[in-house]
Amino acid sequence: MTNTTTLRVAGAPISWGVCEVPGWGYQLPPERVFGEMRALGMTSAETGPEGFLPTDPVELRDALAAYGLGCVGSFVPVVLHDAATYPLDSVAPALDRIVTSGGDVLVVAAATGVDGYDSRPELTDDQWNTLLHNLDRIDAMAAERGVVAALHPHVGTMVEKHDEVFRVIDGARIGLCLDTGHLLIGGTDPLEVARAVPERIRHAHLKDVRLDLAKQVQEGAITYTEAVAGGMYVPLGAGEAQIGQVVASLVDAGYTGWYVLEQDTILTTEDDGDAAAGDVAVSLAFLRKAAARPVRV
Repeated sequence: MTNTTTLRVAGAPISWGVCEVPGWGYQLPPERVFGEMRALGMTSAETGPEGFLPTDPVELRDALAAYGLGCVGSFVPVVLHDAATYPLDSVAPALDRIVTSGGDVLVVAAATGVDGYDSRPELTDDQWNTLLHNLDRIDAMAAERGVVAALHPHVGTMVEKHDEVFRVIDGARIGLCLDTGHLLIGGTDPLEVARAVPERIRHAHLKDVRLDLAKQVQEGAITYTEAVAGGMYVPLGAGEAQIGQVVASLVDAGYTGWYVLEQDTILTTEDDGDAAAGDVAVSLAFLRKAAARPVRV
């Protein structure tokens, strides 16, 4: 028997080089990014960095609808480890936009407090306790609004490495965004997470990775930004993140959340957008084939 579950597949503007990091690269306009998503057959999208689409919730909803797309949710980097800050104030506007736009996922990253993803401080135990407590507060706040919150382990944030990922799993209630690329680059096998704690996975960002460049980032030989510019991310199936097995594991576990095609890209010119869209098309075809597999009975 073949799996017939309808995949919830969405796009992300970062696959077209649109990123919140200053100086990241050439930034394509929303009409091209979302227009090409729709042309590829996608019906939903994450919203991209703050300012890429209107911040007013109704205007954001209408902007996506104009491209024939629904809203999945938003990626929100927020400082969680500083007891002097109140992260719920940063999260509340994003929740308003998600709810009004019909989205259902808040993807949270434990930001360092500085721009970019090329360096980060070490946390004390007290700061870790603050981070974990704030994750639970965000999880509860999102649930009250009917939104799923998911912590995104991310290179250059406070939850990057293997021990940090499992410290969150063991110490907080919030679900996970299974980002295959950032987990692998941070030293965690994404297949291990998919198999070990399927019940904690609330959202999936699918990236494939060149392991040679990922190891250079791990060793500090190059920065994350340099690795992305050097082609660390490749279309699904062309790298070493075991995407096919990860997707199969999620399908077998009964995962019904979103599969977001999200591969960080740095563009230098507008013409680079053609290659970016082509890579997304290859990844989309690979995902559909990987998910269409026999169901165990």
